[in-house]
Amino acid sequence: MTARRPCPPVPGPLEDYAARFDGLFFSLAQRRGFREYLTGLPAPRERNKTITCLAGAEPVAGAGIPGVQRLQFFLSESPWEAEQVNDRRLELLREEPATAPHDGGVIVIDDSGDRKDGMATAHVGRQWLGRYGKTDNGIVTVTTVWTDGRVYYPLHTTPYTPAHHFTPGPHRSGLPHETAAAAALAARGKEAGFGCRAVVADCACSVGDDWYLALRAAGLAYVVALKPHRGTWARTDQPHTPIEAAHALTWKDAKRPGDWTPVERHFRDGHTETWWAADARLGGYGPDSPCRLVVATTDPAGLPEKATWYLATNLPHPDAPHAATSPHPPADLVEIVRLYGLRPWIEQSYKQIKDELDWADFQVRSDRAIRRHQILVNCAFSFCWPTYVDPIASAACPGRPVTHRPTRTASGQGRSNRSRFMTLTQAAAKSWTNFSLASSLA
Repeated sequence: MTARRPCPPVPGPLEDYAARFDGLFFSLAQRRGFREYLTGLPAPRERNKTITCLAGAEPVAGAGIPGVQRLQFFLSESPWEAEQVNDRRLELLREEPATAPHDGGVIVIDDSGDRKDGMATAHVGRQWLGRYGKTDNGIVTVTTVWTDGRVYYPLHTTPYTPAHHFTPGPHRSGLPHETAAAAALAARGKEAGFGCRAVVADCACSVGDDWYLALRAAGLAYVVALKPHRGTWARTDQPHTPIEAAHALTWKDAKRPGDWTPVERHFRDGHTETWWAADARLGGYGPDSPCRLVVATTDPAGLPEKATWYLATNLPHPDAPHAATSPHPPADLVEIVRLYGLRPWIEQSYKQIKDELDWADFQVRSDRAIRRHQILVNCAFSFCWPTYVDPIASAACPGRPVTHRPTRTASGQGRSNRSRFMTLTQAAAKSWTNFSLASSLA
């Protein structure tokens, strides 16, 4: 058998990371393309990181140079399997002590919308874009993230295809909502070895009973938000919406809380807040039912809109009759609030992959190329974690948050964790950019 030609290494620890994917690529050009793409994503740039930007070329005039064409072919035509690359990425996360999953974490699911012009690109259409809070032309991608409050990283992604991309016909009359894809992704994450206490999602994903049935059929515990005014069947004299069920709970004041239980929430910056939580009854929801309705808020009297959660969960109440036979361990109110409190970490990951790694700034149209770009962005994101998280502290306190001291600048001002996270590889990336540009012009 002919020996493999050596691939030009990239500087720093990125080479060690990239080398662990070499067995998935069949040629030197593929291995080199993977390194170029992975190194260019976190590198500082003056413009969005499209393929020409990654190759260090001019936006239009440089589109035909060999370096740009090589990356374009690697992303769109080269015969490598994106899912195998993602599986290897997840394998490395499981093996690294600083990022290894455990059963105390959660799998968060959410969809992310980004504006895109035209209609020829796969998955692009006029649809609801949650990031902008309106219906517009764009692409929506369903994402799952594993987190325990100490680390967070994406697991799987899949673009949601609007109905107009399909040929009209009776077999396409009932296209599934993206939440069906999200339930399947959550099950894939657990099958891949990322154990979790529950699947967590906001109210955008809890739009129908099919959502709960899909999670239940997959054998997953869930804690998902309900819209406060989402109606359900009930007797005339009983509550019909989650907010009505919350108002039906008794409350006097903090010394006489009635049905409410105080819950102390801890945040990464060190401060704490006292919230109040209670099991409410609404239709088939109840503390002794297979599905509970948990309300958590900072003010049980006023139920402020932005500081009140209405949560549906199949984690049984500790005193429920079916708690002993349930496939999921019981959870008290403190645990329910803790689990849903981890949901915003998916928003933090969106900020980093969009703002720093340019998730939506791709110059390709095909479904395969878009999925490959998203997986490569996730590879760049995951590479940063082993050097960002303190392995010693993580090993000493598994499953608990690790406090990171902000890096101090010369002026004494603290730099945010997000800035520190995304600058770990910039020195190596800048060195590789110069090498890549010189090679493409040679």
